[in-house]
Amino acid sequence: MTHVTTDEVLASLGIKPFHEKAPVNDPSKLGMEDFLTLMITELNNQDPFEPMDNTQMIAQMAQFASVSGLDQLNKSFAELSANLTSDQALQAGALVGRQVLVPTDIGYLATGGAIKGQVELEQSAEVTLRVTDATGQLVRELPLGMQQGDVHFAWDGITDSGAYASPGIYWIEVDARYGRETAVLQPQIMAPVASVGTGADGKGLVLNLEGLGPVEFNQVTQIY
Repeated sequence: MTHVTTDEVLASLGIKPFHEKAPVNDPSKLGMEDFLTLMITELNNQDPFEPMDNTQMIAQMAQFASVSGLDQLNKSFAELSANLTSDQALQAGALVGRQVLVPTDIGYLATGGAIKGQVELEQSAEVTLRVTDATGQLVRELPLGMQQGDVHFAWDGITDSGAYASPGIYWIEVDARYGRETAVLQPQIMAPVASVGTGADGKGLVLNLEGLGPVEFNQVTQIY
């Protein structure tokens, strides 16, 4: 029975023989040379009366090359993603100090500041803004009248009793009344960006908003 060598197979494929093995980072994974060595061993020890089908051999080689190529492609995309995220984080650093709009029902009232935001109405409705504190107590109710489209609102921190509310977190609720029906709208709150970072897995941008904490960049609906 004729024996073939790895170099002969590589030469027939137009590939330079491997005289020196590259370092193997993971012993549990096979490289191309290891794969060919195993295949040649199988060829040398096959039953001469039942030789391996050429089609089967080519299919195995194609499958290995495909898997190996996909593995390398995945690694390349992972590296590219990490680089892009890093570049985006550097560019997003310019957002520090600027105001962004995010969908949330909480707002932070700073000393002498205000909680600003907006809601979207597809049709005309009677709109009312309600602000509650951490205990769930209603501190301010502001009728905004008949509105439609983008409705902007601002609470200056003055309570229904005329006193100034303490700085801190407040819950914002916006109701829209359509005739006899009332719907609760999703408010979008404006907040300043304190810092920019990446997610826990190193992917995606995260904006740290003053008083509100971390928010994923893809949740931002508008930048001011």
